[in-house]
Amino acid sequence: MSKELLREFYELCDGGLCQDLLTEAEKKSVKEGVVILSGIMQRCDSENGNGRIYGREILEREVENYKKMVNDKRALGELDHPEDSVVNLRNVSHIVTDIWWNGDAVMGKVRVLDTPSGRILKSLVESGVKLGISSRGLGSTKKLNGKTIVDDDFQLICFDFVQEPSTTNAFMMSEGKKRTLDPSKIWTKADRLNRLLNEIVKG
Repeated sequence: MSKELLREFYELCDGGLCQDLLTEAEKKSVKEGVVILSGIMQRCDSENGNGRIYGREILEREVENYKKMVNDKRALGELDHPEDSVVNLRNVSHIVTDIWWNGDAVMGKVRVLDTPSGRILKSLVESGVKLGISSRGLGSTKKLNGKTIVDDDFQLICFDFVQEPSTTNAFMMSEGKKRTLDPSKIWTKADRLNRLLNEIVKG
């Protein structure tokens, strides 16, 4: 079964800023004009707006792998979802600075960057535009008891900022756009080694 781009939308709380999630240093940065957004980034074991369910084990594995990118300051994302599985540096708008679990929810913090797309994102946030965080990943799905389950081959790529579409399935790949994607062209050798080591330690 070939992999396709899987994208999920989550609405940020209170316009994107949850003050109780910020450190004192982050609150100070916000006062100085830095835009930091926080909230739920993904959720496991429940059907999302696109009708898909991500199992806890799969998301835990991917979040653990993604933490390496966060620690290396490589957890970048774009403004709007591109029709691609690669993060394009010229379109980067933000960087994820922290990611953690809270019950069945994957929480996160992102800092808006001073890039062309980042300045647009900052303007939207400051204007009170309702935005959401949306995961982008590679994977296949299967039907189980009438539900669409994300398979074990899922690999998280990044989190992008989007505006909620008018239809809940707007971010799903259409049949005509499905294509086989090569993970070796997305992750570096270090990323693939990190994934392998995580699997060995877990085993």
